[in-house]
Order: sequence, then structure tokens, then C-alpha cells
Amino acid sequence: MPAGPADRMHIDRLIRRGGRTSAGVACGAGHAWRALAATTAAMLLGCASMPDAAPAAPGSAALADTDQSAQLAERYAGWVRRGERVYRFDPAISDVRIYVFRSGIAARLGHDHILSAPEFIAYAHMPPGHPVEGGFDLQLRLDRLRVDDAALRAKLGGAFATPLDEADVAGTREHMLGDDYFQAARYPYVRVRTVRLIGAAAASAAQVEIVLHGRSRELWLPLQVELDAARIAVAGSFVLRQSDFDVKPFSILGGAIAVQDEIILSFRLAGALLP
Repeated sequence: MPAGPADRMHIDRLIRRGGRTSAGVACGAGHAWRALAATTAAMLLGCASMPDAAPAAPGSAALADTDQSAQLAERYAGWVRRGERVYRFDPAISDVRIYVFRSGIAARLGHDHILSAPEFIAYAHMPPGHPVEGGFDLQLRLDRLRVDDAALRAKLGGAFATPLDEADVAGTREHMLGDDYFQAARYPYVRVRTVRLIGAAAASAAQVEIVLHGRSRELWLPLQVELDAARIAVAGSFVLRQSDFDVKPFSILGGAIAVQDEIILSFRLAGALLP
């Protein structure tokens, strides 16, 4: 079922408040909290604590995680050759973000995090007069995401306003994208593909397939679409559970410091008609 206005308002509140309205933490917090955590570890372990996240549910065999950029380019070029309307999204004027939130009784020792995509490959196919017969594809690389960009954190403010030094950011990147978490070296690609579109530009929704960490899941999300003969903009946001993709959310000290299973992916893709 497509998310409605209440769902979008909840996502907006989560972002503004840094996810503190639900269990949410930041992995890879910097050396400052590590030192404090070390001195208080015995106390934390002795207190009543949240349980560790449940082990990831067994899934089907991991999908082959390969670069699909050439196949995407050829597929959309085929529509261009048939005289159909195809747009290519431009990362320079687009915005793709992933929000990760902290939780646990010692969550104050960590940070909420934001990852952004300075580069990606994305296309849209929108047949004139029949946009619901079209769709879009997005591919980005986890290992090329920008982690906790200082300017973006300052712009967001709130829980993201806390400045992080280079060691904090490097530690977050190493852990979040490393072998114990998203395994970006083994599964570098994230793909979002339209399965079905409904509605019209003013009020539309998409059923999409998301491939992450070698696993595939489908969900519905509302879209905001601005479209004319020369340009396109598509915006939306949705919540993913890491455990749905066989990723175990970060948790230490019996859950005293942890990461929320749910993460938010938001995007605004803008581009132009391919000649």
C-alpha cells in the first residue's frame, strides 16, 4: 500500500529530530565516545539493557552484485531509437541521501549519520500521454557514498548539527561500509527499479524493486513528479529495514549503543531529455 501524507510527515519528523522518536544509533561514533564508553562499560553491562538485534532472517541466495550501467544505457538507448521520451538524471542537480539513527540507553555517546551520493547512474522512460507505462532505474555505489558531509550536516541542523572530526567520519565509514555491516567491498551496488507506476504526475506512486547487500525486496512509495518535454524531476522517500536485506544492525554492550534497524532513503532526481 502506498505511504500516505501521515507516513511522509513521520519521515520528516524523524529527520528533523534525528530519529530520537524511535529506537535508532550511530555506528562508528568517534574516539570521544569510545573513551567514555570504555570507562563506563562495566556499569552499562551491569544495568538492564536492550537486547541485541535479532540475527538476520535467512534469505535466498545472494544476487550477483555486478555493474549494470552498460545494460541500463543500452536499454534506454533502445527507447530513444524508437523515438520515445527518455531522460537522464544528473547527479550535479540531484540529491540522494540515506539517514541512519542511533538508539540505546547510551545513544548520547554516538551520532546520527547521513550518507549522500555524489555520483550515480539513473534514467527515466516516460511515454508521451502514457507516463504510467514508463519507469525509472537508479544505480549507485555504496563504496563511493559521502559520509557525514560537514556542509550537509550543518544545513540539516538539529541532531545533525554536531560537528564530527576526520577521525569520527573515517571510523564511521570504515565500520558502516565494512565487512561487519553493509560489506560494500563485496556488495558495492544499490539499485532501485520501477516495477509499476500508478496515478499521474500530480499524484503518483511506484512499486519498486530495491537490490541491496545482494538481496531484493519490493515496496510502494509515493512520488512527486515534475515533467515536461525537456526536463524531469522525481522526488520520494521510504523506510528500509536493514534486517530485510540480511544486514544485522550495529549493536554493542547489550544494545546500550546501537543502530536503528530502520533507515530512511530520500531522493530528488533531476535531469533532461536525451537527444
